[in-house]
Formats: sequence, structure tokens, C-alpha cells
Amino acid sequence: MGDVISTHLDENRRQFIAERTGKILEEFFQFYEEQYPLALFNKIRYEVEENGGPQPQLLQRKAPLKDKVIFSGNLYQYMEVNRKWKSRHFVVHDDYNVEFYDGKVAFDRGSSPKGVINCAGYKVLNSMDQYMELINNSMPGIKGKASGSPFLKWPTEFRTILWHPYERHYYFCVLSEKEQQKWHAVFQDCVRHLNNGLPEDCKVETPAFTDAVRLYRQSKDQYGTWDMLCGNQTQIISNLVMEELLPELATVIHPKLKGKFNDRQRAWILVTEAMYKMVQGQTKVQYEAVLQKCEAARPGLESRIRPDMDQIISSKEHVGNKIRVFVMPKAEACVRNQVQPYIASILDALMGPTSRGFSEVRDLFFKEIVEMNKNVLNEGGQHKLGEHMEKLNLLPYHPVKMQSCYEKLEQLQPQLEGLQQRFDLSSPAVFVQRGQILMRELLNNAVYTFEQLLHQNLGNSPEKEQMCKTIQRIQERVLKKYDYDSSTVRKKFFREALLQITIPYLLKKLSSSVNTALPKFQEFIFEDFSKFILIDNIFEEVVLHSVSKDIMLAVKEAAVQRKHNLFRDSIVMSGSDPNLLLLGEGQPINWNSEFGDQESSGPENAVDKRKRMKQVVSMIQDDGISRPEEVHVMDDLKEESEGQQVGNGDSSEPCSPAKSPDSVKEIRDLLTIAKIETTEANQLADSSLSNGTVCKDEKVPEWNPSEEIECKPLQVHQESVQSSNADCGFQSSTEKTEDGINSTISSPVMALHEENDESNQEKVTLCQQEDSSDKETGEEVSSKIIAVAADSHDTHKQVEETESES
Repeated sequence: MGDVISTHLDENRRQFIAERTGKILEEFFQFYEEQYPLALFNKIRYEVEENGGPQPQLLQRKAPLKDKVIFSGNLYQYMEVNRKWKSRHFVVHDDYNVEFYDGKVAFDRGSSPKGVINCAGYKVLNSMDQYMELINNSMPGIKGKASGSPFLKWPTEFRTILWHPYERHYYFCVLSEKEQQKWHAVFQDCVRHLNNGLPEDCKVETPAFTDAVRLYRQSKDQYGTWDMLCGNQTQIISNLVMEELLPELATVIHPKLKGKFNDRQRAWILVTEAMYKMVQGQTKVQYEAVLQKCEAARPGLESRIRPDMDQIISSKEHVGNKIRVFVMPKAEACVRNQVQPYIASILDALMGPTSRGFSEVRDLFFKEIVEMNKNVLNEGGQHKLGEHMEKLNLLPYHPVKMQSCYEKLEQLQPQLEGLQQRFDLSSPAVFVQRGQILMRELLNNAVYTFEQLLHQNLGNSPEKEQMCKTIQRIQERVLKKYDYDSSTVRKKFFREALLQITIPYLLKKLSSSVNTALPKFQEFIFEDFSKFILIDNIFEEVVLHSVSKDIMLAVKEAAVQRKHNLFRDSIVMSGSDPNLLLLGEGQPINWNSEFGDQESSGPENAVDKRKRMKQVVSMIQDDGISRPEEVHVMDDLKEESEGQQVGNGDSSEPCSPAKSPDSVKEIRDLLTIAKIETTEANQLADSSLSNGTVCKDEKVPEWNPSEEIECKPLQVHQESVQSSNADCGFQSSTEKTEDGINSTISSPVMALHEENDESNQEKVTLCQQEDSSDKETGEEVSSKIIAVAADSHDTHKQVEETESES
């Protein structure tokens, strides 16, 4: 791997990459430094002129996943260095970064992870065909006949692939389809969260950055949504650089790649990854320097904005009116002829899947509350409430349970694909992921509101029946608030999506006729205000105003029709529940400590704390299948799992089930064997162990000390022996017939035959494996056999005495 990178990225090419990256970054940061003062001005102006819109009815929870683990478990990961599959322990933390360790023991001990995967920009795939299609599309310059050998040899058919256009590719596989589905949902949730964009609480840095990215790409004649606007600022800028740099280097490197077709593809993936790391390192340093420079100038900008706020606004309106007179006729004509006829159809395509997704979220919340209410009623009230509320709190972040809701919104992507050619829409997946994030946030607010209201009312309803009524009443109250907030969120989502689809199209259509004339309006701006009034931004505001009226009207008409359960704008619930806002200001509720069965213990060390971290998704059980540390070929895991079913690693045939004794003689033989085992109890732990049910003609299965045998079948057989002997004693009691003759001579033998015929129908399997908590040592098994043999011997003596007396 190192030879490939050093060959194609020698010192001259590294120097070229650094210089080209520096030029692109310099051009981008020029846009950023221009947008930073404008974003600061808009923030201050919004604070002064805050009008406020519809207030949300649900409470908003802060840091819902603090000290939680989304998911953890074992995966087989392909190691590119030695081309082997190695079992690794993966942990998804509350920041949605995926860490992997050598094993769970290493994680519990607090060891450093072997690596961290940031899933921003990745695609999660289960099909090798989809993966190869993405690879071929990302490297069109590599031509050749596809090799007959596969790109990668998989140990199992249950595979998961993480693909990124510039980052390292990750290959995983598991042992079952259930594991594959869970991990696919978990990885999709990581991608969805990290692709959500920059934090909105940064009112200056985030708007300045996103505007700079948009204007930079428009300067390169690239309009519309961008699917690589994901991750943090360093990742986004690096994606910008790679978008320009990679095609330039591909024309030089592709012809020099040697080997088979698959080998050349692998080599290009490694080269691309190395280039991306170089670009990221350089980008991080320069971005931090520019950000520090802007923050240092912020106090001086604020001191200029606040005293001259009114004059800046007046000057901006003056310039805006002149630009509006010049641009608006052209913009309105373009909207009327090329945009307005399609707004209704775009809105219909958006509303159907989105409304079904939010409705599915509502149903999920309703079902979980009803199920919790039933469990509380059946299991005993408040002492079980803490456990159920802890599970309910994690519901919005449970990717498996939320999968049905997310799938409803994924139907949006094929419906928007028809707009890609019409409006040059590059990636409909951006709207799908944004809608899914909104669904999760709304459900999180609903759960948090329910939690606060329930905690407030618990003191008034200590009894189970009254508590269930309280839960039902609070549920109905929260659902009403959910419906209102759902309508507000969806209408905002529809407006933003329509603007993101139509505005880039209008800007592209108008740019050719407007861009040359826009610089002349710069002379109407005072030099002192030039940092806060930018011509390009005013032009976009004019275009936005030209189409926003039609979009608002279309959304309003859709709400009036009530086709998708939208509230009209005239319905305002602001201030309807003022006391509710006070509940969200308290400390987080620890349900287990207040209402659960867990007792508070002393302070924990770091290892115990990591072990006890709550997990959103339940661990996948291995069902007794051991996982080899490394596998090489396709059949390794299959052979390993088959070997585990045998119960003995050296034997290839399964143990046959033991048969119950069929006669008194066999029972006596069994008791004789038990006596012999009693005298040899000290040697039993180190020798072959009988299962206690060996027939006369049956071969005794050997016991492997390294193997763990299930004790339950042995107990079943012992109970059957005890019950048969007990029945023998009962049947030996004296009974009188009509002739007054004692008829108990043959009763013991007949009873034994009847009981043993029934016990012979039971099949006991001795080759199953249990968890370590259910395993017994050889000494424990032998002591049980000794006790059974003693009881059986006493019972047998009573039978013989009864026979002799008779």
C-alpha cells in the first residue's frame, strides 16, 4: 500500500497538490471574509427587530443522548494491510462517531480505539453491485476489461460497505441477516446525523460559511443543492477542493496505474484517500487561521454596526430598490413561464411521503405509550415505570424502531428524480435526510414533553389504575401538541424545499443577463457600509422575493384542503400552555433512581462506568456461535459455526440423544453405574463423564472438560427416574380385590413399564451450549448423580421388601 502511494504521489505531485489547494482555499476564504460581517449585521438586526412566528407547543430537550451509547457489537472488518477479516468491537457514541477496538474487553478497560469512523458523506451499501457501480462512476478514466475474479472475497453473504468519494472505504460482514439489518440502520443513522449540516446555534459562523460555499460554487457555474455539504467546516472545504483537484490529477495518474483492472481500482482508491488526508490537513490549518482573524475583528465590527444600524438599513433599502427595478421584471417573467406551472406538482411530490412519515412517527409514539401503559398496569405500578420511561426516552434515537418512519420519507427521492433535469436538481437525497432529521427531532420533543408532564402528575396518582388514566390523559394532550408542531414543521419544510429547488434555477437563468450590470450598483453604497451591504446578496434577495409569494400561496392552499392534516395559518396556539415552558427548565429526570428497582451505589471507576453506559439499541446475541478472530476464505465462518453446533471441536458428528431405561433391569444397571460413580467421585472431574441415562446397549458419550454441557436435560431425566421410582412405591401398597386376595405382586413391574414407556417418548439433547451462568462443573453433576442414586437405591429396597412380603 505504501509503495502505491509513494509511486503515484511523489514529492513533485505533493508540491503541486499543496500549491493548488492553497489557491482554491485563498479564493474560498475571500468569499468567507466578505460574508462574515454581513452575517454579524443580520444577527444583530434580528435581535433588534425580532418579530417571532408560531411558537412550538412541545418542549425541546437539550443533550438527549448524554452519556449514552447508540449501539455496540462485533463486526468482521476487512484489513487492507494483510487482506484478512478480523473481528472488531464497534461502539457508536452519542456524537455518532464510530469507534472500533480489538475487543469488548479493550473498550471496557478504557483503551484507546484502533480507529474512528466519521460517517459524514458516506453511503451505506449492502450490495456489491451498487458498490462497483459507484466505483466505476467515480473513476471513469480507468478503462479495461473487468476481471473474472471478484473485487473482494467475503466470508459471509451478509455484508455492509461504507463508500465515500474521497475517504477510505470500509468493508464489514456479519453472521446473520438480523445483524446486517441492525448495523445497516445504525450506520444510516450516523450518516443522517452527520450530514445534517452545521449547528444552527452559531448565528454568525454558520450563515457566513454556508453563503460562502454557495457563492463560491455559483462562481464556478455550479448551482443547486450539493450532496457533499456534510460534516464539519474542514470536511466541507476539503470536499470543495477535491471536487476541483481530483479531476486534474486523475488525467495524470490514471494512465500510469498498472496491474489488473481490480488492482488499478484499488490503487486509485488508496491514492485518493492519501490526497484527501493531505488536503484536510492543509485546510484545517488555514481555516482556523481565517476564523481566528474574523473573530478578532468582530468587536470592531459590532461597534460600527450598533450606532449606525438605521443608516445601514436605509442605505441597503435604497440600493435594493434600484436593483429591484432592474431585476424584478426579468425575474417575474421567468417565474411566470418556467417555475409557477410546476410549483403545485413539486408540492404534491413533497407532501405525500413527508406527511406519511410524520404520521408514522405519531403512530409509533402512540403505540409505545399504549404498550407502556399496559405493562405498568400488569407489572405493578411505579416500580416498573422507571424502566419503561428510560426505554421511551431513547425511542427517537433508536434507528431500528424508527426505520419504518424513515422508509416512508425515502419514497420522496424517486418522486423528485423527475425534477433533476427540469430544475438541475443534483441530489434529492438532501431533502430526504433533512425530513428524517425533522421527524426525529419532533418525536424527541414529544417524548420529552410527555416525560415532564408525567413526572409532574405522578404524585397525584399512586395507584395503578389511576396512574394508567393519568398516562392516557397526558398522551392525548401531547398528541394534540404534536399535531400542531407537525403542521408547522412540515409547512416550513415545504417552503424551504421549494425555495432550494427553484431559486438556484432562477439564478442560473438570470445570471447571464444580470451579472454584467450588477457591479454598477456598487457606487450607491457608502464606503463605511460596504462591508454590510453586498450586491450579490441583495440580488438573491430580490429573486427570492419574486418567487416566495407563489410558494407561500401554494402551501396555504394545501393547508386549506386539509389533504395532509395541515393546520391553517390562522390557527395559532401560542401561549396556550404557559406553565408547560416552566417544566423544561429543570434538571433531567433519572427515572431509574426515582421509580426503578436500581439502588444507588457508591462512586464508580471509569471501567465500571463504561460497562454500565446505557445503550439505545439492544446488543445482538450471538446464540452460542463463537467468532474466530481472523478468517481468510469464504467458508471459514460457516465451518466455525457448524463446528460449534456439534459441541465438541474435535468431533464432526452430533451426539445422539440419550434413551430412557425400558425395564427394571436397566434401572438396576443404572443404579449400579451410579454406585460405581459414587466410589470414583474424586476421579470423575478428570475423566469421561456419564450422563446418567446410559442404556444397556448404548455407547456412553464422552464428556469433554473444555466443553460446556447443558444441565437441564440431565435434570429432566433425573426427575423422570425419581417420579418412576416414587410411582413404584405408591403402586406397591396393598389393594384388595373382590375375592379378598392381595393383588400387588405384579403392580410394581407393571407400573415401571408404564412409566418408562411414557418417559421413553421424551427426547433429551445433551449437546447444546448455554451461557456461562447456566453451566455446571463435573463435581456438581457427580454429586447430583450420587444423590439420585442413593434415593433410588432406598426406593428399590422398599420394592423388593414389598415383593417378598407379597
